[in-house]
Amino acid sequence: MTSSDHLEAMAQTLEATGDYRVLRRLKPRPSIAPPAGMPVRLGMLVDVETTGLDPQRDEIIEIAMTPFSYGLDGTVFNVGESFQGLREPSEPITPEITAITGITNEMVAGQIIDPAVVAKFAAPASLVVAHNAAFDRRFLERFSDVFSTKPWACSLSQVDWAAEGFEGTKLAYLAQAVGFFYDRHRAMHDCLATVELLAMRLPRSRVTGLSRLLDGARAVSWRIWAENSPFDLKETLKARGYRWNGDPGPQPRAWYIDVPEAQREAEVRFLRTEIYRREIDPLVRRIDAYDRFSDRI
Repeated sequence: MTSSDHLEAMAQTLEATGDYRVLRRLKPRPSIAPPAGMPVRLGMLVDVETTGLDPQRDEIIEIAMTPFSYGLDGTVFNVGESFQGLREPSEPITPEITAITGITNEMVAGQIIDPAVVAKFAAPASLVVAHNAAFDRRFLERFSDVFSTKPWACSLSQVDWAAEGFEGTKLAYLAQAVGFFYDRHRAMHDCLATVELLAMRLPRSRVTGLSRLLDGARAVSWRIWAENSPFDLKETLKARGYRWNGDPGPQPRAWYIDVPEAQREAEVRFLRTEIYRREIDPLVRRIDAYDRFSDRI
């Protein structure tokens, strides 16, 4: 018995007692040959580390991209070699950001990331995936136009982790919950961990996480705006799930909600009867994977 086999046997012995859980280090996922005739697509898992949360003001200091091939049923066949690059920002990285990302000013000194190289690497992807796409997409679209041309999906929000028995959605928590750990804080490690989560079968539905993600990415939703709604009904809107947009930009400063196609008409009726109490045609915007999570909505 090899040393690794011996250690695995010890881990299984501990787990068999019911008194222990053993976390295994994330290892490269073995390749799977797709069935003959099955269409194969290329996904691109992306992750960025930045100097802050505001894509208008803050800057990217690290980009990682991990390509993976998959079937339309959500099977991950192969995980390719990752791209990873560091970038020196125009202002020094603060100690707070170093504590979060593990990236120091010394690490990025003199480092650049060529947008053309990033665009070439991402160009073949049929789908871009991030664990919090609402964050990563806004930064990456400013870095390279290639990310504006791709459909996006979010492994944080478009997989119903709670329905599968998970009590959180943070990447490190999900990894531990399914039994593995990885070197956190660096973008490439986050990409590899996310691909592994998506490739695994979910504990209750027994389909892959990627299968659920693809369902969410394919769905059309509608953003419905409650412009100039009565101030005294804001709690009614909040209770129904509306959110306030106070950001400057082309979108209204107003309450809004995102609903699936099947609920669009019911939501318009709610606004007419419960909020405005008259016949109105609220501003609505169709959302699909090509603009979901972007500033364009």
